Parts: sequence; C-alpha cells; structure tokens
Amino acid sequence: MKIIVADDHALFREGIRHLLLRLDDDVSILEADCHSVALKLLKDNPDANLALIDFHMPGRDDISGLTEVLDLAQTIPVVVLSGSENLDEIHQVIKAGVMGFIPKHEHAEVMLCALRLVLSGGVYVPPLYLSSTKTDRPIHNRLTPRQIEVLQQLYKGYSNKEIGKLLNLSEATIKCHASAIFRELNVENRLQAVSTAKMLGLVA
Repeated sequence: MKIIVADDHALFREGIRHLLLRLDDDVSILEADCHSVALKLLKDNPDANLALIDFHMPGRDDISGLTEVLDLAQTIPVVVLSGSENLDEIHQVIKAGVMGFIPKHEHAEVMLCALRLVLSGGVYVPPLYLSSTKTDRPIHNRLTPRQIEVLQQLYKGYSNKEIGKLLNLSEATIKCHASAIFRELNVENRLQAVSTAKMLGLVA
C-alpha cells in the first residue's frame, strides 16, 4: 500500500507515519513538506492508494491548491487533514471532491477508522459536520452505498467477520462502517439499527 502524506510539520508527519503503518502489513509512505512537492509526488505516483493533504500548507491557496491536488490525484482518494473543524471549511473541501476530512486533534483510533472507511470506498467527515447537516438531507442520502450494503448484511443477521468475508473487507473496516451507520441512524447497537432501517425502508 502506497500513501502520500503532505504536511509542513515534520513532527506531525512522523506521528502520522507510525499510525499509517498499522493500516497494512506492507505500507510505503511518501512525504511532502510543501504544496509543490505534494503535486510532484501525485504526478509521479499515480498508483498511490491514498493521499493525506494538509489543508493549510505553504505554497498553496487552500481551495485552489486543493483543486490542483484533486486534478492530479485522478483515482487516488484524497483526505484533507486540518487543525480546525470550521464547518464552512469542511463543506468546501467535501464539495470539492475529497473523500474525507480529518481534524488533526482526533485520536489515533478515530483516524485509523476514518482511513479504513475511505480505503473501502466510503467518505469520512467529523461528527460535528454530520450533526450540522442531518436536518437538510434524507437518511438514504446520508449513508454511502457501502454503508447501505453493510446495513443489508446486518439485517440478514451476519456477524462483522462474516460480512467482511462477503464484501472482501477486513473485520475492522466493517466495524468502522457499522459505527458510522449507528451514528447516522442515531442508534446504539445493531438491533436498533436493523429495526430503524426496516422502519425507514432502507432494507428489504
């Protein structure tokens, strides 16, 4: 697995490097300390599996800089890292087309869960942002296709391990999807999730 990390703080890059090594048995990490180097890494490594990009980095103008990143990334999932949880900022980057927005102050396990979601085709945004937009979107639009797929298997009574085998995902990734589903449905466990999903017509 090849991951590009672009952040101007060496200490943060060192910390995220140790975290990323937990994602897979074979992880290769390419680092950039400025916007121009990040663009070069994206151009030279079209086979990268993931790109983590600091939103506020020297040599780039936030959204316009991010647009350059996304243009070069093509099929590489891009996740924005930021020191803030400004709702307007989150909305901007999600609208631009990134697959995730992770505040830098998040705990390691939350970051890992978020990255696993993105690597499996999901989109991660902070709970604060989800709470602010829930009233504006119907529930079926708040769940990703992958989450609907997992929800269907939960409804059938399969365990996380069984769902992982069916969908060719790790059990840890299924747990992350399940947690995201519980949060969106405002429930605490799979029994409540299944009941709510059936009531809303999300499963059959």
